Amino acid sequence: MAGDFRSPLRSDANAGRVALVSGGGTGLGRATALELARSGASVVLVGRRVELLERTRTEIEALGAAALVAPADVRRPEDVERVVDAAIERFGHVDVLVNNAGGQFTAPAEEISDKGWRAVHRLSVDAVWSMTRTVATRSMIPRRDGLVVFVGFSPRRGIPGYAHAAAGRAAVANLATGLALEWSRYGIRSVCVVPGMIDTEGLAGYGADTVAAWQRTIPLGRLGRPEEVGSLIAFLASAGGGYVTGGTIVVDGGVDAWGQGEPPPPVEGSAA
Repeated sequence: MAGDFRSPLRSDANAGRVALVSGGGTGLGRATALELARSGASVVLVGRRVELLERTRTEIEALGAAALVAPADVRRPEDVERVVDAAIERFGHVDVLVNNAGGQFTAPAEEISDKGWRAVHRLSVDAVWSMTRTVATRSMIPRRDGLVVFVGFSPRRGIPGYAHAAAGRAAVANLATGLALEWSRYGIRSVCVVPGMIDTEGLAGYGADTVAAWQRTIPLGRLGRPEEVGSLIAFLASAGGGYVTGGTIVVDGGVDAWGQGEPPPPVEGSAA
């Protein structure tokens, strides 16, 4: 599917910029890293699976761009510090942070344990803040420049089976707005990008029937491409996106505008 996708950006649109992408070995992270590289940026690839990061690094270098593989568990503050140290040692600074790493599981709200809740929020909220604060204080604030991208998901409301994950993504969307206001004095922009159903390895794991049912709720009638999200983020990093901050950009084929797109569950009987 990616073979017929043409980048909308010039090959030098992000020349001289350094981007750090968490979850850079697969899916949206990989597509974003590649599009940043196609537009001239150097890329720091962060994730837990070294072989996938190395695959992306090879693809980036084939494009003529520079890449650094930085294996890490971003839930660990010491790993975050090490990754940022490595990025600054190699490239001197970090201009763009893409907080893409995340994860969730499906469960009815009443069955989500405290441990399960914390596991999701530790990755989608706590680790995101740790990475953001570290990159900002070590590079962006001193340089008075930078872009922080947070990744949510559509629709932007409570989603059955994902109460924990939807709450976490809503938190980072709000964080994007707050940081845009606070850090504008440093020249730092902050944006939340909200993809919908994107054709990635992770989506395939939900099963063909489930994915087909989700696809029927998309007004444009198809799944999104990872490259469509990646090119948007690369645009935001470029001079063309220089006046975009403090907002949420939805990339979902119209799902958020349409709504849930399916009937509610039946009301169960009570003992009253």
